Amino acid sequence: MARPTSKNDLLEAANTNYQKLWKLIDSMIENELSIAFDFSTDLKKKEAHWKRDKNLRDILIHLYEWHQLLLNWVQSNMEGNKSHFLPQPYNWKTYGEMNVEFWKKHQTTQLEDSKELLNESHKAVLEMIATFSNNELFTKQIFDWTGTTTLGSYCVSATSSHYDWAVKKIRAHISKVKEK
Repeated sequence: MARPTSKNDLLEAANTNYQKLWKLIDSMIENELSIAFDFSTDLKKKEAHWKRDKNLRDILIHLYEWHQLLLNWVQSNMEGNKSHFLPQPYNWKTYGEMNVEFWKKHQTTQLEDSKELLNESHKAVLEMIATFSNNELFTKQIFDWTGTTTLGSYCVSATSSHYDWAVKKIRAHISKVKEK
């Protein structure tokens, strides 16, 4: 699926990839849910997230927390309180540390709660996107607080692209479990 460049494409891609994610989750059997995610023997999986996320809850919470970043950033800036997408002290070089903090924050969150949180935040993000025009979402520098990136690009990253990342990671886990 091509990266969305319009409001309709964004909403469709977000919903399609979200449904794909839940279809995969709903297909998981007990041992796929109970066995910890472990990609330590796969030398191709070098990014930090392959070591960080140990189960489905960790992935769902990661998606939820990035929804919160988007929602809070948009709300704050629309209210006239200029803020950056990533909260202090993080930046695009250190956001991996922020992801670890999200992970730590939710180690006692139950899987069912993470599912509910993600469902609620997905709905809130789609509702927020719907309040903007196609022009506001996909024209550069409509909002000074988005810098050289469009608001729609941030929305794509927090929804359809992130859901695709989660699907790939869960599929990799399922494949690894089936190898055993």
